[in-house]
Amino acid sequence: MKASRQMFWFLASVGVFVVLLAGWQALADARLLPRAFFPGPDLTWRALQRGLASGDMLQDTFTTLRRLALGWALASVIGVGLGAIVGTSAWARAWVAPMFEALRPLPASAIAPVVMLLLGLTDAMILTLIAFGALWPMLLTTVHGFSSIHPRRLEVAQSLGLSRVELIWKIALPGALPDIMSGLRLGLTVALILVVVGEMITVQGGLGSSILLAARAFNAPGIFAGIAVLGVIGLVTNAFFAWVEKYALRWQRR
Repeated sequence: MKASRQMFWFLASVGVFVVLLAGWQALADARLLPRAFFPGPDLTWRALQRGLASGDMLQDTFTTLRRLALGWALASVIGVGLGAIVGTSAWARAWVAPMFEALRPLPASAIAPVVMLLLGLTDAMILTLIAFGALWPMLLTTVHGFSSIHPRRLEVAQSLGLSRVELIWKIALPGALPDIMSGLRLGLTVALILVVVGEMITVQGGLGSSILLAARAFNAPGIFAGIAVLGVIGLVTNAFFAWVEKYALRWQRR
């Protein structure tokens, strides 16, 4: 029963995608806008084929994926590590909470000029931008997860004489894991957005740069092809992380 329901929703989502694709093609064929500015899926597919045949699209995709992975990993290490420390210490929360509240509302684009001045138009600038923006969902959800541990569990840990590291690893981490996984997943979405923004700023290769250069050349099919690849990356990474989250939290279903 469950498998048939999942298959139904999968087929329904595929059907919606096909309808949207057909609607897009119909609008392009109606020429309400010049096809030079609003290409259909047919021209977008041809542009994608040309990019793959030349190797440029693959190279840009791998460049974007590399930056995405590095920036997200950097944000994950800082966010989860710092969140674990702050979440298990009321003293640390009291000291750093004002700083968090001051920095958290800042959009990553607001610090981009500062990062450019310090690091230039380099990969380091893109990674810093990604890490800053993706850090906050991970950090805040981790703090919430660790600070929400039931006091009884902490009392048990104290009675067993566990060290602080053992307390975090054996008691707090399993309880905070659902919040941590949610933060990592949200951070991955933010990281994908910011890697494109960073590449458009630096124009140092990647899908963001290729989309910007296509726009400057009035190459609308190239723009849509780059956007389509980004959509596939978002879909695949989200599905993969959903599987990882399901596997990591499999003990909750027992």
